[in-house]
Amino acid sequence: MSRTGLVLVLIGVLLNAFAQFCLKASTHVTGPIALSAGGITAGLGRVATLPWFWAGGACYALSLIVWILALSRVPVTIAYPMLSVGYIVNALAARLWLGETLGPAKLAGIGIIVLGVFILAQSRAPGVAP
Repeated sequence: MSRTGLVLVLIGVLLNAFAQFCLKASTHVTGPIALSAGGITAGLGRVATLPWFWAGGACYALSLIVWILALSRVPVTIAYPMLSVGYIVNALAARLWLGETLGPAKLAGIGIIVLGVFILAQSRAPGVAP
């Protein structure tokens, strides 16, 4: 994978992860949204008033653009699995800022993800533009 491709993939992954974190931060403020027509409407209305929600939407939009740029340079068989880095980022962010727990099983899973991403990043695909 070229340096440009790797940078674009990582930026796209981080933007996507931050978007997820922002949406979770929104619901962390509002609490659970009731699973009824009125509850969903009211809950989404409350979430939409929060800056975290809008930051998440902006990050999603930007991540879409960056991801398209990345996919124009990196095979999807390498780029898509690297989205799992977002799990690592969000697990750590949720631990630090939302107080969520990271038990032994989650830490072991993160270790496996790190190993898998490292192996994927080392692979080379013939005929891929730098």
